[in-house]
Amino acid sequence: MSNKINLTEEEIAARSPAYSYQDLLDQETNEVPEALRSDTATYLGSEDLDIERWTSRAFHELEVEKLWSKTWQMACRESQVSKPGDYFVYDIVNQSVLITRTEAGELKAHINSCLHRGRALKRGQGKNAKELRCPYHGFTWELSGEFRGMPCEWDFAHVKEENFSLPGLRVETWGGWVFVNFDQDCMPLEEYMGILPEHFQRWPAERRYVAMHVEKVINCNWKAAVEAFIESYHAIHTHPQLMPYQGIDNSQYDVWGDNVSRTITTYATINPSHEDQYSEQDSLDSMLGVEGEPEKDNVVEGRFSARHRFAELNYEAYSEMNGVDLKSFATEAEVMDSILYLLFPNFAPWAGYHTALTYRHRPNGDDHESCIMDIFLLNPFPEGTERPADAATVRLGANEPFAKAVDVMGEGLANIFDQDGANLPQVQRGMKASGKGTITLANYQEVRIRHFHKTLDKYLNA
Repeated sequence: MSNKINLTEEEIAARSPAYSYQDLLDQETNEVPEALRSDTATYLGSEDLDIERWTSRAFHELEVEKLWSKTWQMACRESQVSKPGDYFVYDIVNQSVLITRTEAGELKAHINSCLHRGRALKRGQGKNAKELRCPYHGFTWELSGEFRGMPCEWDFAHVKEENFSLPGLRVETWGGWVFVNFDQDCMPLEEYMGILPEHFQRWPAERRYVAMHVEKVINCNWKAAVEAFIESYHAIHTHPQLMPYQGIDNSQYDVWGDNVSRTITTYATINPSHEDQYSEQDSLDSMLGVEGEPEKDNVVEGRFSARHRFAELNYEAYSEMNGVDLKSFATEAEVMDSILYLLFPNFAPWAGYHTALTYRHRPNGDDHESCIMDIFLLNPFPEGTERPADAATVRLGANEPFAKAVDVMGEGLANIFDQDGANLPQVQRGMKASGKGTITLANYQEVRIRHFHKTLDKYLNA
């Protein structure tokens, strides 16, 4: 089913009638980086998308065959495999990848399966491994994947050491993250990432540690979960508590090439369609009161005074955290706004000098109607100081709310994700029941979803 209609140029180019994000950047006193000045204003069509993309088992199996076997996927942080003998297991659908740090300090990735009878060699993550020994029969490999031997070698004259290495994957790193790709002929990670490394030169993700990691099962297709975080439009009704201090209506949406897109949403500004409901003082009070009762901090009169005041507070806090005077060069945008990228298919890092969230969504095993959402909170630390230890992972089941992790997430963040979590299973339920058989997207505010599916189609149709 298609929703092809003829649009005028004005309809295609329609944007929020309020000030744009670029207009807001014009008020900055420090030089605005080119990464933030980029404004792609892309139109990718208005056609409906078929519901089966999210509900069909056959569509899921096509993704297993042609998507997950061909794309670069974030597997873990480098800090989890930083020393010789460290290992980490990354699972995607029915595949399992064993990432190791060899004695020579080299990063390796192999299929996590014994070549004898197929048992998984490792689970989870660990340290100080000297070898990869199968717990079932004792077949053993070096950390680099070369075969070392097995008990009763006399019974395996047909097994030749030089032909019994563990099958390897491509493995590369960026920003403190480890990426893997099953396709040995894939393009290098840096090329695959397009403009993303250039943009992040200003905000190096490797200069951060994991201050929080929550992993949760959600009862919806993985793509439905990705899509909830590549548009801000839903916040108007899903997160009404944000309206005093987030500019949702006039968020900026950008796409580059096949693999990169971005949403920028302002903080400490009243949502434009709610400006008649809140004052600048309301905006600041709401922003400061995210975790409970607000601390009173009066704003001076004038438009965007809450934004300027909140920026002052953030300059102070994040300058200390980064170990550098941010106010001397960083924009207000970089110390408060939501600048959220997506690297296809499922790696979504925030940018800036503040604390930065990063999301990942993937199928929950081989189930096309549930997924695993990872939420990382990355904090900067001053150069020349010891990297703080990464936080332990908190795991939540499908029926456990994010509120159960409130001790690590904070009340405000847990509440926001629980609001999203209430939507997503019902999105899956509603799509399966759809009499229409398609979904309809906004031309601008949901352009990243359309961009995502156009890239997905390139893999599935290859």
